Amino acid sequence: MADNAFDVIIIGSGPGGYVTAIRSAQLGFKTAVVEEKHLGGICLNWGCIPTKALLRSAEVYHLMQHPGDYGLSAEKVSYDPAAVVKRSRNVAGQLNRGVAHLMKKNKVTVIDGRARLDGPGKIIVAKDGKEQGRYSAKHIILATGARPRVLPGLEPDQKLVWTYFEAMVPEKIPASLLVIGSGAIGIEFASFYRTMGAEVTVVEVLPQILPAEDAEIAAHARKRFEKQGIKIFTSAKVASLKKGQDSVTAVVDDGKTRQEITVDRVISAVGVVGNVEDIGLETTKVKAERGIIVADGFGRTAEPGIYAIGDVAGPPMLAHKAEHEGVICIEKIAGLDPHPLDKLKIPGCTYCYPQVASVGLTEAKAKEAGYEIRVGRFPFIGNGKAIALGEPEGLVKTIFDKATGQLLGAHMVGAEVTELIQGFVIAMTLETTEEELMHTVFPHPTLSEMMHESVLDAYGRVIHM
Repeated sequence: MADNAFDVIIIGSGPGGYVTAIRSAQLGFKTAVVEEKHLGGICLNWGCIPTKALLRSAEVYHLMQHPGDYGLSAEKVSYDPAAVVKRSRNVAGQLNRGVAHLMKKNKVTVIDGRARLDGPGKIIVAKDGKEQGRYSAKHIILATGARPRVLPGLEPDQKLVWTYFEAMVPEKIPASLLVIGSGAIGIEFASFYRTMGAEVTVVEVLPQILPAEDAEIAAHARKRFEKQGIKIFTSAKVASLKKGQDSVTAVVDDGKTRQEITVDRVISAVGVVGNVEDIGLETTKVKAERGIIVADGFGRTAEPGIYAIGDVAGPPMLAHKAEHEGVICIEKIAGLDPHPLDKLKIPGCTYCYPQVASVGLTEAKAKEAGYEIRVGRFPFIGNGKAIALGEPEGLVKTIFDKATGQLLGAHMVGAEVTELIQGFVIAMTLETTEEELMHTVFPHPTLSEMMHESVLDAYGRVIHM
């Protein structure tokens, strides 16, 4: 039984799970990871990474369709859907193998199967319904992730109504598509399929698309999407779906009118729910509320020795949040003194066209919190690098506490903003004030100069506008 006893067992090998396992091994713990499907979890195999590969293909295709904008010419531009999907799957496969290598390199034991708690400090692992082994550990970390939320009447069937799983591996690009939900997942797929030629309609139950984003940024993004031909309904819901032989008719209800829309395929992107079922929580004191496990800033649950990180521990359900959460959790277990997770400093990125990125409070949330604020804005059209790239549409927005100069939030829409946002994340983490940001030298010509100009604008000192 000695081989079945560990210091730390992590259930789930997504970004949170495998990163925690590596850090656990670095700290000297005998560590095991239990995974029933794919090393790397949903993010690496069916989420963050393969969707970015698809979106990259769409971005290149978009550029190929507009060569004249760059003084170039190209004829008979086309694409092969199977090859686009194959590239995406190959990228995921390469990274999956990379995680396996990291587990071996760090001497982390990988247990193949589905784990279930059997009381504090114990798990049972099964494969294809058959028990494979029983294991024990002083510390068990739940990193079981999340799955697509299913709404009554909008249940996916893998053929006509898709989740992100099916949307990632289409046999062909549908001529028309309805996306239910305009969060990051919904908008990324809407952007991909529209760029590849599909007629796309998005329905969002809330008043704005990208509901987590600053209203001004979301409005800018909406205008860009609509300019591309995406039809958007907000403050509306899909009341019903009627499936045909190879099409779906949806009834869209905005509270005033009901209209029918017939499309080839539907993507349900109405959020995700944590995987808390059938993992043995009832054998412990661990509590789950509304599909997530209750845990503190260090991942500790109500049961000593059992922890929860990542999507199963609640929003924001982002890979980088899971990774950081896992490192904090294991370092606390090791007796180090990590800072608890500050969710206000977790950036959010949406890799649509145009990209959207943000961190901290929106303008509305800052006002609700009682701050008197200064707001700075700088448009892409005022930036030389953006014009040279052929990307003159976009906006950088910063929000400061008027009393202290504290950076409360930063919000961006436009080319490469998902790469730029980390500059503001670092600034917030270091508690940088407006004065320090204004005295920072940004390289020229770069898109990052707009970050500087936005700060200057908040204090009446903007140069290039």
